[in-house]
Amino acid sequence: MNQLNNYPGKVLAVRIYGDPILRQKSESVEQVDEDIKKFVADMIVTMYEKDGVGLAAPQVGKNLRIFVIDPEWSRTNQKNPQIFINPRIISMSGVEVDDEGCLSLPEIFAEVKRAEKIVLEAMDLNGELKRYEAEGFYARTIQHEFDHIDGVLFIDRISKLKLLSLKWKLKALEQTKDENGVNLDKYFIDKQNSVHRNS
Repeated sequence: MNQLNNYPGKVLAVRIYGDPILRQKSESVEQVDEDIKKFVADMIVTMYEKDGVGLAAPQVGKNLRIFVIDPEWSRTNQKNPQIFINPRIISMSGVEVDDEGCLSLPEIFAEVKRAEKIVLEAMDLNGELKRYEAEGFYARTIQHEFDHIDGVLFIDRISKLKLLSLKWKLKALEQTKDENGVNLDKYFIDKQNSVHRNS
């Protein structure tokens, strides 16, 4: 993480369900330059600020194949973010079912079936390709974020009956937009309104 010491990072607005970018397949990162490093620093700050264990670039409005995770920090209170750029899943094995939530789907939770173990490759901030083996919650977090860069949300992986029961909540999220018509986390919309009222 030394590469990010020069970038304190800032909290970015989180896009929520209904925003078109969440349904787009993200583009590969051509080069890990200073702009990418600054953006990754912002993603990490945003993930912690929003009490998330992972965050993908589309969730903060960038159509790039990047995500950051820290599955254990809320349990251990020790921050150890991991950065995945242009990740590629090589193998998946086993099956595990557990509850999931998502910063882009606030207050929505459902059981999701995932691979128990995965092997993947991804670039780090030095542009070096690294290999990872993950299982359990670590593997689940990676798979959840990997879905985001392919335009997939966890609700796409739940039963039709459960999805039907979430219909009204999802409809309400779709209608949560800022003055520019962007589907944003309500916290940021309230903040925007407050700035306008006080300016």
